[in-house]
Amino acid sequence: MSNAPLRVGLIGYGLAGSVFHAPLIAATDGLVLDTVVTGDPERRARAVAEHPGVTTVAGADELWARAGRLDLVVVASPNRTHVPLATAALRAGLPVVVDKPVAGTAAEAAALADLAEERGLLLSVFQNRRWDNDFLTLRALLDDGALGEVRRFESRFERWRPVPKGGWRESGDPAEYGGLLYDLGSHLADQALTLFGPVRTVYAEADVRRPGAEADDDTFIALEHAGGVRSHLWMSAVTPQLGPRMRVLGSTAGYVKYGLDPQEAALREGRRPGPGWGEEPESAWGTLGAGQSPPDGGGEPVPTRPGDYPAYYAGVAAALREGTAPPVTAREAVAVLQVLEAARRSAREGRTVSLEERA
Repeated sequence: MSNAPLRVGLIGYGLAGSVFHAPLIAATDGLVLDTVVTGDPERRARAVAEHPGVTTVAGADELWARAGRLDLVVVASPNRTHVPLATAALRAGLPVVVDKPVAGTAAEAAALADLAEERGLLLSVFQNRRWDNDFLTLRALLDDGALGEVRRFESRFERWRPVPKGGWRESGDPAEYGGLLYDLGSHLADQALTLFGPVRTVYAEADVRRPGAEADDDTFIALEHAGGVRSHLWMSAVTPQLGPRMRVLGSTAGYVKYGLDPQEAALREGRRPGPGWGEEPESAWGTLGAGQSPPDGGGEPVPTRPGDYPAYYAGVAAALREGTAPPVTAREAVAVLQVLEAARRSAREGRTVSLEERA
């Protein structure tokens, strides 16, 4: 492969495409945003204004006609389209990045992974929250043994949105895979599996709390990892008082962190990666300690590592050029979907589900 920039075709220019993927692709050395696919005229105009020189086309068929000039396709369209579009890209001979969740079921994700391996093509899933500031800080603490033996991992993505916004993400149509379990739960489960490994059992509670809501908006998952750690994961749109983003309890110390990584807010505001990217003020740092009980959790402040979403696409570029493993593998995405499917079954049947059970 030459040293010329790798040309990227982006399918979808809604929230995921315009706020996350396009800016991060544009900020990555060795990648260039070549083509954006969207049938919305306003979004096409916005893509050209925000990324001068980009070509826009109305449908994926037009993108496949340009396959010979592309080096990567990014699928950032609604969940229901992920599998057919990723399949078409792989069959066109193109490496693929798919926004999470890669598919609606683990079986569909495994079939995509098989196809990518058969074709010798990269297939990766955009799990950007592995590069959140709190997650990077916790990984460093774990590597240093600062908590001793971890016993419980608590992680939350909670919001206060008492009125549904509508759209496919909140749709009750099973084909859309809407609701928080598949949206925020994809991130939470991926983080837990990345940190603490395979899961034995899953217990979940999923509720629809808001009047007029169709999909789960208040969900809890409890995971028992094969290594003994228990992960407790919350995702909610109806939380008037937010809990800690993370609380991690070990045999010698605990780590407590409030507040969200600043990168999403920065991207939504139109800011782009550069000096100071992903940094947060000292007032937002988490704490490490044992036995303290002040309102802030007590313990010693732990400097938060800068968040680094750009690292994902830098890893994709390296994988394409050098043949290294992608930053998130398709098989890792399969494991996440196995957990989410078990959680959905647990909530429906009101019992703990073993991952050794067949659906």
